[in-house]
Amino acid sequence: MPPAATSRPSLHPALQAPIDRYTHVVLRHAVLDLLEADSRRRFPSVLHAGVPGRCTTHPVEPGPAGARLDAEVDAGLDAGLRADVVLALLRRASVLTTRPVVWLTRPGELTPHDTDLRWVGPTAWAASALGLPVGLVVVTRRGWFDPVSDVRREWRRLRRH
Repeated sequence: MPPAATSRPSLHPALQAPIDRYTHVVLRHAVLDLLEADSRRRFPSVLHAGVPGRCTTHPVEPGPAGARLDAEVDAGLDAGLRADVVLALLRRASVLTTRPVVWLTRPGELTPHDTDLRWVGPTAWAASALGLPVGLVVVTRRGWFDPVSDVRREWRRLRRH
């Protein structure tokens, strides 16, 4: 007879449907800010911690002028350095807001990219080190998604109220 399953917290915190109102509002504003901030087709990927309007950021890869791919830029950062980056962002964001969110803005579709997956583990580690129930959410111009649970929200035309 197999042992009884025990409930353990997940190593990688993930959003579960239905999401709460706070998370919905924060991520909707993150998508809106991305839509309004840059109209270029290709723009740099940036990691954010906090809430839109009160967040700290770290560029993940350069914009078109840099002419380097995500993998080439991220190659200089191993998982430990990425965890240190997220830890620093979350510490600063915790001063700016009581319930920080971590999101990665990038061009492209709402499907997992290598860059997304490289930041999932370090984000989970940094959040657990600070005792925060935070996971990474990916934000594009079309919406947002959680690369761990695949909970997502897409919009055809998003406007500010």
